[in-house]
Amino acid sequence: MSDDKNYLLAIDNGTQSIRALVFDPEGQLLAKSQVEIEPFFSEQPGWAEQHVEYFWEKLCEACQQLWPLLNFPKSAIRAVALTTQRATVVNLDPEGKPLRPAIIWLDQREEHQLPGMGGWGPILNLAGAGSAVRSFRSQAEANWINVRQPEIWEQTSKFLLLSGYHTFKLTGKYVDSVASQVGYLPFDFKAQQWCGPRDWKWKALPIRQQQLPELVPAGGLLGQITEQAARETGIPAGLRLISAGADKACEVLGSGCLTPTTGSLSYGTTATYNTVGSRYLEMIRQVPAYPAAIPNTYNSETIVQRGYWMVNWFKREFGHPEQRLAAERGLQAETLFDDLLQEVPPGSMGLVLQPYWSPGLRVPGPEAKGAIIGFGDVHTRAHIYRAIIEGLAYALREGRERHEKRSGYKIVTLKVSGGGSQSDHAMQITADVFGLTAERPHTFETSGLGAAINAAVGTGLYPDYPSAVDRMTHRGKLFRPIPANVRIYDQLYNKVYSRLYGRLEPLYQSIRAITGYPL
Repeated sequence: MSDDKNYLLAIDNGTQSIRALVFDPEGQLLAKSQVEIEPFFSEQPGWAEQHVEYFWEKLCEACQQLWPLLNFPKSAIRAVALTTQRATVVNLDPEGKPLRPAIIWLDQREEHQLPGMGGWGPILNLAGAGSAVRSFRSQAEANWINVRQPEIWEQTSKFLLLSGYHTFKLTGKYVDSVASQVGYLPFDFKAQQWCGPRDWKWKALPIRQQQLPELVPAGGLLGQITEQAARETGIPAGLRLISAGADKACEVLGSGCLTPTTGSLSYGTTATYNTVGSRYLEMIRQVPAYPAAIPNTYNSETIVQRGYWMVNWFKREFGHPEQRLAAERGLQAETLFDDLLQEVPPGSMGLVLQPYWSPGLRVPGPEAKGAIIGFGDVHTRAHIYRAIIEGLAYALREGRERHEKRSGYKIVTLKVSGGGSQSDHAMQITADVFGLTAERPHTFETSGLGAAINAAVGTGLYPDYPSAVDRMTHRGKLFRPIPANVRIYDQLYNKVYSRLYGRLEPLYQSIRAITGYPL
């Protein structure tokens, strides 16, 4: 067995599981440990929280379960990189201990009882940004904590994302990746650094500069694994922790997307459509382009908050037969849902779903709700399931069209990752809805692979990102659009789906006014 330091450890703390992954220099997954996690608990409707220590305990568990799976010594690992869910925030006291549960990115609470912003209010209103700023302030977790739990905010020495918390636990340092900064923070997305002292975000939030971590570009050194972290995780002490990015940024990189003519779809808990480029480009005005996992580049993104989470929703509410059968056969229930897709023709016999089970960032607006139209007595739960998959594809197709219009680039390649990409039928639906060949990467673990690519470049295993991507990403199965299906989906998309939100928005607003939901 070789003891050359060429292997790369990636830790991926997603919404539903934590995975510890080892890749070789060719991007092949050699070993994997996965620990399921409870995404959140909810003490009130719309809230989503989880104990901070729980994430760390499960990360340690995933790492400890990995080591018996290796057929080479741990000393052969060159470096480790971390990727996590986005926009989950953590309050730490001066000793680095959590002051309250983390507020998870799925949380929907808002705070509207906020002080004024002095002279900034009229200036932002004149600039046409008043509404966006008010939305930013109301949704910022820091503002809610400051107003509702002032004693907690007063004790908050550090206000971190989950990535920053794990980095602190691993290295003992308050540092984080530039490419992990997605959330309601005083971050300048265009400059990819904390906002300058005169930026309006410092007035919009109670956060102070000293509460934030130092930022390190993707591929840079965050620190070394401490003796304490080594005892808890089993990761060798002194191993370098290389800066990566948030899970979606790493997915884009791990899928092999390097140019603005390649569309990256992620069928994860959140469904996203992304492109990468060197130009800062907002797909929706005042919704930022996020830092990509390659330094000085951006991900222009369309997001469906409840993406393939909807598969879990379907499983919970309608998938009891598959759950029973899966338990008997020792399978995952999701693998049996493909049979439901086969039972139903393209277009779900007129059933059309709008997948806004949670509101979006401006588009859709805060009043948005989900909708299914076209029901008749021919429809079954199989039609509902296919309509879910088709509806998610329609929503992401909107993102592609928005990007092409804003950027001037025509998308020629479509790469699809995330849990939903494991379904051949979902991949074929995607190809048909987009009218493009859909390519599945060689590994399902694209987020972890993206982090491993950061580690490979950061430690000099490869001289640059194009070289690393060329060697470490590989094309998997291709799904070519079926012309007859494309025609059906084009008509449903243009004549039905694309008109749904505009027609239903006033009704969603009435529902919100009457019931108070969404919060």
